[in-house]
Amino acid sequence: MGRKLKWGILGTAEIAQIAVIPAIQQSERGEVLGIASRNADKAAEAAREFDIPKSYGSYDDLLADPEIGAVYIPLPNHLHEEWTIRAAEAGKHVLCEKPSSLSSAGTSRMIEACQRAGVIFAEAFMYRYHPKHRRIKEIINSGEIGDIRGIHCTFTFNNTDQADNVRFNKNMGGGSLYDVGVYPISAARMYLDREPEAVTVHALFSPEHDNVDMMASGLLEFPGGVNLTFDCGMWAANRSNMEILGSKGTIAMPKMFGWERTSVVPQIFVHVGSVTREERLKGFNSFELQADAFAKAVLDGVPLPYEPEDAVSNMKVIDACIESARSRKRIEIG
Repeated sequence: MGRKLKWGILGTAEIAQIAVIPAIQQSERGEVLGIASRNADKAAEAAREFDIPKSYGSYDDLLADPEIGAVYIPLPNHLHEEWTIRAAEAGKHVLCEKPSSLSSAGTSRMIEACQRAGVIFAEAFMYRYHPKHRRIKEIINSGEIGDIRGIHCTFTFNNTDQADNVRFNKNMGGGSLYDVGVYPISAARMYLDREPEAVTVHALFSPEHDNVDMMASGLLEFPGGVNLTFDCGMWAANRSNMEILGSKGTIAMPKMFGWERTSVVPQIFVHVGSVTREERLKGFNSFELQADAFAKAVLDGVPLPYEPEDAVSNMKVIDACIESARSRKRIEIG
């Protein structure tokens, strides 16, 4: 099994408590050694609940602990850049929740700081570690559905009953494009292995929610006449699916970004001609797979599937999407 990576958690966000901390604790190569909050009592409470040995009343105190080898950052979006850079300067490897920052320039600064410090940086797109995505790329590369003509993806949910949610705070990096729009965009880039040239996005900016984009629909133009159409939102019915359209057939994923732990429900539907094939893969916890991949990169030198610069490329697209939504114009990506 090998050595284990000792993690520190910067913050007590819900995603850390319901998904990431349990996943690290269940992983083969990781253990959660400490958790920090600006409120010492809150950190101590989380440490007791999850049986974490150490708690800290400030993020700086955790970063000063020489036993911590890596940190997971689930802080509000506007704090990702600052605390990634501070963590790197403290010699900690960084797994940062998506979006990596609020701009491609900010993400570039984060990566440069990690490179200067000789530490690993990764953006926490947990879904990418599920083997179903490797399988989908195999199907695409086999030519079974022909040439890709387009991709359509949705990711919506409704949490408007949470009035104090940081996703509704513009200055903290709120909005659906930052929160869930990053998923279909990163997935299309992953499957197509290329970058979009231009974007057009229409959004619902809600005065009730600090004028963040509560819903957005977009078109990404990729080379060769291929496109991604997508919608994302925090004020709509729950949806998370993708369809890849080929010249001969389609691949559909009804739970594209789900946290599959079982293989009961088919994850992939391939439709060619009049025949539809269902594929069920073994159930996996994507967060656990992500934790082990990161630990192997730190401890064993096994490369992560995506270079840190992938986060910069994704943020360039998000930058353009937000500019397009606010200006109501098509934006070319330089």
